[in-house]
Amino acid sequence: MEVNATGDEPRNEHLAQIEIALLSVIFLCSSALNFGLLLVLWKKRQQMSRMRVFVTHLCLADLVVAFFQVCPQLMWDITDRFIGPDLVCRLVKYLQVVGMFASTYMIVVMTVDRYQAICNPMVTFQRRRAHWNLPVCVAWLVSFVFSVPQLFIFSRVQIAPGVYDCWAEFIQPWGPKAYVTWTTLVIFLVPIVTVTVCQVRICRALQINLYLKTQQQKQQQQQQQQQGGDGGHPHPLSSRTSNVASVSKSRIKTVKMTVVIVLAYTVCWAPFFTVQLWSVWDADAPTETATFTILMLLASLNSVANPCIYLFFTVKSPKLLGTLLCMKHTDMKESLPEEIRLTTELSHVWRETKT
Repeated sequence: MEVNATGDEPRNEHLAQIEIALLSVIFLCSSALNFGLLLVLWKKRQQMSRMRVFVTHLCLADLVVAFFQVCPQLMWDITDRFIGPDLVCRLVKYLQVVGMFASTYMIVVMTVDRYQAICNPMVTFQRRRAHWNLPVCVAWLVSFVFSVPQLFIFSRVQIAPGVYDCWAEFIQPWGPKAYVTWTTLVIFLVPIVTVTVCQVRICRALQINLYLKTQQQKQQQQQQQQQGGDGGHPHPLSSRTSNVASVSKSRIKTVKMTVVIVLAYTVCWAPFFTVQLWSVWDADAPTETATFTILMLLASLNSVANPCIYLFFTVKSPKLLGTLLCMKHTDMKESLPEEIRLTTELSHVWRETKT
């Protein structure tokens, strides 16, 4: 998404070496982690839930970022100039933004789906689990369609006598500003607002459901005490009432995971879009400094953070991860993700509050 900064000027070789080193580490980590997580999900493909479908496609989107954004940029930094025909230039720039859109909007649809699962548990619980679902298809469709302008903005151009590079050509002076501002809006601001609203409503729904279930438990305990005082035998609490603590932990874990994913996305992408906006709206922006360059690279770390977050919240130990990679048969009940069990329990609470 980067806009043109300089012409045929000598680059800072020390800064270029730092950038090459960082991009190499990001590419290797992102590729290994996302491929590893895909392998784990493939081993458990017979138990594919809606959440695992979202995570699978988030891994694919992050791999697009790794191989078509980080890797080309790494090769570009090594050679100093883009080496390839005009078609390759346009396709690389197109796929770079496809990865950005796909990774972002997969997080959005995942958050919206979780909002539906928690705030409208009966509707979500009745849905049939499938490997392909509408939110995932919409996320990919938006990514491919909204990235089409890249094919016309970027091309292989001559920036100096005998020197060619893959650059963008804008209508001056408002072209770069419109391009970066629009991209920031649709890839960063709109998704952040959407997931924030969903997270706030999720937290409120969980708080209300926990309060209602806690009140129900207190009422049943009081009834049991009254029965005991009358000489009767106290009846044991129902399983749905006695597991209030476990449900609360599941709710907290679900909220924590989504919040961490959104925070990681914000931390990684906010500096990138900030310096992008700064570079086009301020003619004196220090675009060639080390700080500016490193902040631009932080965005790619999101493709490393996403699989780490999912594994952290679902895999209890490194030994278990090794077991998952080698296992052929697993217990269905134990392997169900927290989100599915949470949806079932919340649906019970929903039915009880209706009666």
